[in-house]
Amino acid sequence: MKKLLTSTWMTVLISLLIYVGATALFWKTPVITPAAAATNEVETHDSRMGPSWDFVNPEADQMLAEIKVEKKSLAKKEQELNDLATRLQAERAELKLVTQSVQHLQTDFDQNVLRIRDEETANLKKLAKVYADMTAESAAIIFAELDDSSIVKIMAFMKDNETAAILEALSKKGQPEAKRAANLSERLRLAMFRNPPAK
Repeated sequence: MKKLLTSTWMTVLISLLIYVGATALFWKTPVITPAAAATNEVETHDSRMGPSWDFVNPEADQMLAEIKVEKKSLAKKEQELNDLATRLQAERAELKLVTQSVQHLQTDFDQNVLRIRDEETANLKKLAKVYADMTAESAAIIFAELDDSSIVKIMAFMKDNETAAILEALSKKGQPEAKRAANLSERLRLAMFRNPPAK
């Protein structure tokens, strides 16, 4: 008997009986109602159970709702960032135009306004004294050969009456020299230097 109980066939037979018994014990037969039979639908004893695709989990639904809200929020923030980038690009272009305009104005200003550097001052004072000691007509002849910037730098260190005499002598030489004298007086007005001469 011991041999029979320990044999492989007996083990298989006992396992089969346990399986059939457990299946019969836990098997739930679906209940078919007349209405369900008409529509070919079957209900189980537990009304909460149904197909897996009809499974409802409130936590999962809440997470999905939060994800949708977060997605909308991210889309809104992305749109705001895109709008900000567009506005920044427009402002950068406007700033570039303003910078170019300022550089252009600075160039024009530098061309129109004469600046006298410290290292030039001593030499310009000597030249101003030399031209002031000459007659206005002689100084005007020499000034006719110099460029306007040099003349203005020298005149900046001359006294008003000396400058006036030379400009008058220049203007008597004809219409072009009169225009040049006017231009020189305007540039002299705009000249910038650190140590203005004592007039």
